[in-house]
Amino acid sequence: MRRIFLIFAAIAVVSGPLAAQVALPGVQVPRVGEIVGPVTSELDRQIDRGSRLAARLAQDRLREIDRFVRRNDRLVERDARGDPARRGELLVLDADKAMLDLARASGYGVLETGTIEGLGIAFARLRTPEGSELAEAERALAALLPGATVSADSLHFQSGELAAGGPAIAPGGAGAALPLAARAAAAAGAGEGVPVGVIDGAPGKAVPVAQVRGFAEGAPIASHHGSAVASLLASAGAGPIRVADVYGTDKAGGNALAIARALGWLSARGTRVAVISLVGPRNPVLRRAVAAAQSKGMVVVAAVGNGGPAAPLAYPASYDGVVSVTAVDRRRRALIEAGRALDLDYAAPGADVFGLDARGKRVRLRGTSFATPLAAARVARALGQGGRWRAVLDREAIDLGRKGRDEVFGRGLLCADCRGH
Repeated sequence: MRRIFLIFAAIAVVSGPLAAQVALPGVQVPRVGEIVGPVTSELDRQIDRGSRLAARLAQDRLREIDRFVRRNDRLVERDARGDPARRGELLVLDADKAMLDLARASGYGVLETGTIEGLGIAFARLRTPEGSELAEAERALAALLPGATVSADSLHFQSGELAAGGPAIAPGGAGAALPLAARAAAAAGAGEGVPVGVIDGAPGKAVPVAQVRGFAEGAPIASHHGSAVASLLASAGAGPIRVADVYGTDKAGGNALAIARALGWLSARGTRVAVISLVGPRNPVLRRAVAAAQSKGMVVVAAVGNGGPAAPLAYPASYDGVVSVTAVDRRRRALIEAGRALDLDYAAPGADVFGLDARGKRVRLRGTSFATPLAAARVARALGQGGRWRAVLDREAIDLGRKGRDEVFGRGLLCADCRGH
């Protein structure tokens, strides 16, 4: 439809003035076919280029995931849908003791049973039978326990980066950490005091946060990506900030259960907004955790990722009610690598923004990961003002692209002049 509209628009622009000259002697008026042909050819070329670029971005992401799985095959394997997950572990919801006993009798080991703090979600973590592949064991357990919800412990990656703790950061020159006075002001927020949480890697010491807790082996440990996200929140006046490190030193970190536990920890401490600049596949444990946190009043804000428009839907950005965020550059163009969500909400600056890395150095940032905290800070500010936060954001949002909400910019651009530190 978009191409048809452009064709007819081009005909209207080009043939309209020419048609007015038909009665003039000596004027050669081209036929409509002579106009449409070149226009459609150029549009076809542009569409082909865009399609090829989108396909290449999606293929690059698949290749990176494949390399990641092969490099970390002692800790990671593919689940029944082909997505990377923790090796030899399955998660089960809605299972009673009889179901778990049946699983044991079938060769599954029960590693852990419990309830996610703050969310009241009962779960079990099982070890797959000796010698079985994860995908095979997942399908078999789901058939064995039809009344339960069975899934792998899916992995989520920082802004499309595949190495745990690996930054999507380009050097931006040396720079000092925030001055102490500015850090204190940022930690207090812009007078709003709405608690904001970050689920990512841990920030460095130079980034002003109120609390950090680890949910992975070796956590908390400072990461460039987590530092950048938290520093952007602080620069935008959000706070107090709590950070849940779901990566630590674990190559199989960023898993669904760790993120669900992080959400529960944040929720139990009254966190009103959670920033998740991570992307992974759909997972029932995390979906239920997000819904439980939302039912307790938390607004979850998540990035659409950097896999390009042909990449699979981003999660948690595509779960119901999650505020999904894409990114634009300095000229307010959508980033070519921006991924997609089921219902896109907002855009925010995601290129030529600046934050702090784990060493406290000022760095240039690019990606939807870094647009997300800027949008989240606006959510927190709107919550602090009371009333309906969505209406406040919609009034602020600058409409880009097609009039009204669209699949490229969502409801519009937030924090248009935000550039970080």
